Amino acid sequence: MTTTTAKGTIAANSAAPSIWRPPALSMRWWPVFLRNLLVWRKLAIPSLIGNIAEPLIWLVAFGYGMGALVGQVAVDGVKVPYILFLASGSICMSAMNAASFEALYSAFSRMHVQKTWDGIMNAPVGLDDIVLAEMLWAAFKSIFTVTAILLVMLALGISHSPKLIVAWLVLIASGITFSSIALVFNALAKGYDFFTYYFTLFMTPMMFLSGVFFPLEQLPGVVRVIAAWLPLANAVALVRPLFMDQWPADWVRHAVVLAVYAVAAFWIALGLTRKRFRG
Repeated sequence: MTTTTAKGTIAANSAAPSIWRPPALSMRWWPVFLRNLLVWRKLAIPSLIGNIAEPLIWLVAFGYGMGALVGQVAVDGVKVPYILFLASGSICMSAMNAASFEALYSAFSRMHVQKTWDGIMNAPVGLDDIVLAEMLWAAFKSIFTVTAILLVMLALGISHSPKLIVAWLVLIASGITFSSIALVFNALAKGYDFFTYYFTLFMTPMMFLSGVFFPLEQLPGVVRVIAAWLPLANAVALVRPLFMDQWPADWVRHAVVLAVYAVAAFWIALGLTRKRFRG
C-alpha cells in the first residue's frame, strides 16, 4: 500500500503543470482590482497624505535648503536649479516607494494574513489573475501618488514643461516595474520582517546610486556602470530630461531596461506565488 501511495504521489507531481508556464490571464483580474479599490476608497485621503508628505518634505528640505548652497547642477552640459534636479529624481523614487509598499505589506496581508486570496479563488478566479490584479493595483497606487506630487510641483513652479505628460506615462511604467519586483519578494516572504531585507539591501542603495540626489558622474567608474542598469536609474534618466523640456538621450535603452525588469519580475513573481500556493 505504501508503494502504491508513493507511486501515486510521484505520478501526481509529474502531472502537475510547471510553475514557470506562461501566464493564464483573463479579464477576471478586474473584479479583484475593483475590490481593492472599494476597500481603499474609505482611506483614500489619509493614504494620499501619508504617501506625498515624506517626498514633499524631502523636496522642500533638500531642494530649497541644500539647493541654496548647491545652486545649479550640470545635466548633460545644461545647468539646472538643484530643486528641479531633485524633483525629477525624487518623483521617480516616490513611484518606487508607493508601488513597493503596496505590493509588499498590503499584498502580503491579503495573501497570507487575511487569506483574502484564498477566498477569491473560491470564485472562478485564478491565481494568475489575482497576481496581475495586485501588480496593477500597486501600480495604480503609485501613479495616484506621483500625480498628486506632480501637481504640487506644478503649483510650486518647479517645471511647466509640456513634456511632463510623457514623464507621467514613464512614471506609470515605473510603477508597474517596481510593483512586479516587489511581488517577487512578497512571494518569498514568511513574515513582515522579511521585507527589511528588500528595503535595506535593495531599495536604499538604489536610491543613492540612481542619480536622485546627485549626478551619476560623481560615482566611481565601476559603480557607475552597475548603477546604469538599475531600474530606478533608468526611470530617472527618462524623466529628468522631460522635466527640463528635453527629450531623453538613448531613451530606447532605458525603456527596454524597464520593460525587461517588469516582464521578468512579473514572471518570476507569478512562478514563486504558484509554488507557494502549491506547497
